[in-house]
Amino acid sequence: MKIGVLYSRVRAEEKLLFEAFEARGIAYDKIDDREAQFDLTNPGVWRDYDVILERCINHSRALYALKILNDWGIPTVNTAYVADVCGNKLVTSSQLVKHGVPTTRIKVAFTPESALQAIEEMGYPVVMKPAIGSWGRLLSKINDREAAEAVLEHKEILGSYHHSIFYIQEYIRKPGRDIRAFVVGDETIAAIYRHSEHWITNTARGGQATNCPVTPELNKLCVAAAKAVGGGIVGVDILEDPERGYLVNEVNYTIEFRNSIVSTGVDIPNRIVDYVLAVARGEIKVL
Repeated sequence: MKIGVLYSRVRAEEKLLFEAFEARGIAYDKIDDREAQFDLTNPGVWRDYDVILERCINHSRALYALKILNDWGIPTVNTAYVADVCGNKLVTSSQLVKHGVPTTRIKVAFTPESALQAIEEMGYPVVMKPAIGSWGRLLSKINDREAAEAVLEHKEILGSYHHSIFYIQEYIRKPGRDIRAFVVGDETIAAIYRHSEHWITNTARGGQATNCPVTPELNKLCVAAAKAVGGGIVGVDILEDPERGYLVNEVNYTIEFRNSIVSTGVDIPNRIVDYVLAVARGEIKVL
C-alpha cells in the first residue's frame, strides 16, 4: 500500500495526520505542492500511489492536482469533483438545492444593477460573499440601500472575475452561533458550535468552539449535504433558523479540525486515516 499526502505547508492539522499515520506504523510520502510536477502524458511515479490525501491550502493547486490524478485513475481524498463543487459557494448552493437539502435563500446576479434589485427584492439585511473564498474573508452584511450601493461599487471597481459574480444570501438571525459538522463517508463523526458576538462565527475569525451533540436529525442533514457535493471527508456549516430549523450554509472539502478535537472528544485525525486506508484498500470507491 502506497499513500501520499499532498500539502502546502505543515499546519497543526497536517502534523496531527502525520502523527496518526506514524503511530499506526503506516508508511506515507509527504508531497509538497510547491515542488510537485505533473507530466500529463506520463504519470511516472504518481501511478504507484493507492491513494493521495489532499491537504493543499491553495484551491487552484488542489483542484488541478486532483483533476490530473483522477484522470490518471489515481484515487484521491477528496476527489476533483468534490473540490470543484465545494470550492465555489455558488456551485455548492446549486447542488444543495438540486438534491433537496435545506439551505438558505440565494440569489445570483451579474451586474451591480441587477444585484441591487435582487437585494431589495430579498429584503435587508443580506449577506454578500465572493463565490470563491474561505475563512470568512470578504463577507459583507448589508443593512440598507446605501451600504448595498457602496459594496456593489467597490466590487465593480475591484474588477476581478470573482467580484463580477454577485452571490447574495439571506441573513439568518442565528442564536449567536453556528454549527460545523465533520462528515467522514456516511457518518457525521463530530460537530461543534462556533460561538461569537460577531455575526461571522468562523474560528479563524475568533469564534469559540464547544461540543455540539450529533443528533439523528443533524447527522441525516449533514450526510445528505455531503452526498450532494460528492461525498468523502467534508465540513458542513449549519445555520439555525428560528422558524425553519437547520439550514446548510456551506460545505468545505479540506477541513481544518485542530480546534475541534478537544471540544468533541473525537479523534478526528484517526477517523480521517481510517477512511484514507479504506480507499487505498479499495473498500471505498471514490472514482
